[in-house]
Amino acid sequence: MAQMLTQTINTQAINTQIGGKIAPAHPVTDQFGAITGHVGLVATEFSYGKDEEIYGEDEAAEYVYQVVTGAVRSYKLLSDGRRQIGAFHLPGDVFGLESGPTHRLAAEAIIDTTVRLVKRASLEKAAGTDVQVARKLWAMTAGELRHAEDHMLLLGRKTAMERVATFLLEMDRRLAVAGMMALPMCRRDIGDYLGLTLETVSRALSQLHAQGILGFSGARQIVLRNRQRLHNLDA
Repeated sequence: MAQMLTQTINTQAINTQIGGKIAPAHPVTDQFGAITGHVGLVATEFSYGKDEEIYGEDEAAEYVYQVVTGAVRSYKLLSDGRRQIGAFHLPGDVFGLESGPTHRLAAEAIIDTTVRLVKRASLEKAAGTDVQVARKLWAMTAGELRHAEDHMLLLGRKTAMERVATFLLEMDRRLAVAGMMALPMCRRDIGDYLGLTLETVSRALSQLHAQGILGFSGARQIVLRNRQRLHNLDA
């Protein structure tokens, strides 16, 4: 069960925990903190253990969340038991924004994770009276829409190698510190995000390693040695 922690934070750099170790702090843009601080809303922190549910599909969307440390996956279980991951939420990311009254996807902590949350009704009330809040919420919502459109294109039109290349470039942009990215998610998670099997993901990563495009420094730590070739594959 989630453990309630302290209240508001003011984070300039947020750490990611991988396999019990803390990766170097990675700067984030704290739009969520800017909104809550601007209108004086109190954000409460909760901690979740590895694979613990934060909210379920079709549950009432009463809160909006931000990852403080760790990582979160949002996903949908299909009727045949397969899982489709819609997004990975990393430190600084806001999730749980919904257009309707319930959550369309479920959300789980990938590793030990801390999130902060604020009541959705409070944010909506603030947006109704403060144009700056409304604009920031709109910007975050538009960002989620862009990601959903990009993900739809990835699943519908790209080959397996192109999907893996796209994923690595995305994680390089969002996670890389000093040339290395420490992935919080496992290869099965990556497969469920890309619409590929675990074996296909592993084979693609092995091929990229053999071609000198990337290197491994541990089970989930990857160094991109040739970003241009990876961009060519993505293109």
